[in-house]
Amino acid sequence: MVDISLVGHLDENSKLHIGAISLGTMIFNFIYWGFSFLRMGTSGFTAQAYGKHDFRETMLVLSRAVSVAIGGAVFLIVLQVPIAKLGFYILDGSREVEALAKEYFFIRIWAAPATIGLYALTGWFIGMQNARIPMTIAITVNLLNIGFNFLFIHYFGMDSDGVALGTTIAQYCGILLALYIFFRKHKNLLEYWSYKAMMELKALKLFFSVNKNIFIRTICLIFVMSFFTAQSADIGDTTLAVNSVLLQFFMFFSFACNRYISALSALDNSLERL
Repeated sequence: MVDISLVGHLDENSKLHIGAISLGTMIFNFIYWGFSFLRMGTSGFTAQAYGKHDFRETMLVLSRAVSVAIGGAVFLIVLQVPIAKLGFYILDGSREVEALAKEYFFIRIWAAPATIGLYALTGWFIGMQNARIPMTIAITVNLLNIGFNFLFIHYFGMDSDGVALGTTIAQYCGILLALYIFFRKHKNLLEYWSYKAMMELKALKLFFSVNKNIFIRTICLIFVMSFFTAQSADIGDTTLAVNSVLLQFFMFFSFACNRYISALSALDNSLERL
């Protein structure tokens, strides 16, 4: 939302930059949100192990999730060119918008290790019954993202590429903060780590079996928004820019409603205990 707001005040080409960010972001929604199962799946497995006071398994769950995150990030970076070709073939925008979107894509793709790694770490922190740490990391990353974007756009004269660079730097700051917190609070768990145990076939099958269903569900949700953006791009740059802003409002209110429902559910559970 803030990214689009910043580039929306640049010049007469603002709609091109908004469209470029929208197309680039839609591709990243597929490739990054596709790994969001690491956050949900990791939190579930970790919570189970934590409830059993099996701290060895909590460490192994984290190591499996981080291994998948690193492998996925390397895969995305190595195949960034064919991914971009396929993505922009499906999301067919104007030549000007596509050129800017490619700049955005090839900068932000280097945030893959940090972005996917954060899914694994924040999911693990939640499973360890500490939701404050993920909240702190999320707030920090978003504030830094806003700050870097403002700096690159208004002081260094960049546009959509400045948004991509600011987001990338903010993501790496987030992963560094997450690692710092882990080593400060949970360094003692490293003694339980074992490569042989981490690669145990039965545990890996269970990990991927549960996460497979979450992955399918996530892809279906992303497809709806991607289809909306693709059709907007076919109509024209102005329509793409306007619908991108509307979609941001939709996402904002959807998130707000989700938080409201979660708060009511937590309140109901508290009242039941009383």
